[in-house]
Amino acid sequence: MGEVDEVDGEDLAAVITAVLTGSRLLVAVAARSLAAVEDKITVPQFRMLVVLAGHGETKLVTMAELLGVQASTAMRMADRLTGAGLIVREANPHNRRENLMRLTIEGRRIVEQVMARRRQEIGAIVARMSVAERRALISAMNAFTEAGGEPPVNVRHPLGWPEV
Repeated sequence: MGEVDEVDGEDLAAVITAVLTGSRLLVAVAARSLAAVEDKITVPQFRMLVVLAGHGETKLVTMAELLGVQASTAMRMADRLTGAGLIVREANPHNRRENLMRLTIEGRRIVEQVMARRRQEIGAIVARMSVAERRALISAMNAFTEAGGEPPVNVRHPLGWPEV
């Protein structure tokens, strides 16, 4: 039988503050990792690229749902990414009224480049932590993402394909 831990207001406030501070750090890492491609894409557009990297070929309506945006917003983003040569949109061979989107080689390269920068910077930060702190971080982040409903990452292929 599962037992719910009681958390007093002070403990909860400390947890929230720690998560917000850690989140601020991760947002800064994410922003710095995009610096080299800022002239090509925005953060929301990069998010679309990452979703395509993880899901593969995707319908526009499905993409809008995955991003939590209106279909018209997803369409504008897809138009810009198509114009930049980062995605390809083609008619669905099973339903000509639908378009399917997929990454181009350049789109995949950008996702891999940005994610490699993020891994490198996060690795440098984590390397400054003790072994015990790293273990505690793994446990805490796994619990946090599970509680938030984030699906677990495929450790071998975190973006949906093997890294080269």
